[in-house]
Amino acid sequence: MSAIKKIQNWGDSHHPAWIDVFRVILGLILIWKGIAFWINLDAFNSLMRGAHLGAAVSISIFAHLIILMHIVGGLAITLGTYTRTFCLLNIPILVGATFFINLSHGIFKPYNEFWLSLIVLIALICFLIEGNGIFSVDRQHDESLKKSGEAKK
Repeated sequence: MSAIKKIQNWGDSHHPAWIDVFRVILGLILIWKGIAFWINLDAFNSLMRGAHLGAAVSISIFAHLIILMHIVGGLAITLGTYTRTFCLLNIPILVGATFFINLSHGIFKPYNEFWLSLIVLIALICFLIEGNGIFSVDRQHDESLKKSGEAKK
């Protein structure tokens, strides 16, 4: 059995229901930040330019991709569908936000979002391991498929 499958099985079998509250909060934070970036797109683009991430990819395209990943990923994580996939897709974005953008501005300056970025990054890593949880769209879908399969027998 591969290491990824072992992690998934462990996360699925050791998932208390109360952790789903934190999954929903994580998803809502991602949606909130995606919308905030979209509303303040000019400020977000200048922040990205100030991070000196390179000119390999247009900053505007990169900013729109981040906004899309936050909103769509946040919605999926909130609902509990494809949680591991969207956590995996958002982790590189949060690594960049935490260590290249927020850390370079000084972590103790007023209104710095380093700590929020770090908490969200840690939560993404946790839910990459933990998965959807008990109260999720995927779990409800799987249970309805099992019930319909049992009814056919």
